[in-house]
Amino acid sequence: MQKNSEINWIDIYQIVDLLIQLHSNENPKTISFVKLRELIVNLPNFKGDKNRCNEKILESIQMTWIDEIS
Repeated sequence: MQKNSEINWIDIYQIVDLLIQLHSNENPKTISFVKLRELIVNLPNFKGDKNRCNEKILESIQMTWIDEIS
């Protein structure tokens, strides 16, 4: 991933990579969707519409995060 590339909700692997790097103290198995959404919208270069997120997207990100650290 390029440093200057914009991140959107569909960029699940880029989001997860950054979550792993920046929030390794968080447990993806127990994180609330409210907190997960907050972490994502505050990631560097995140340009997604904050109102276009839904439970399905957050669940996909959460499951990918769990898979990546397992």
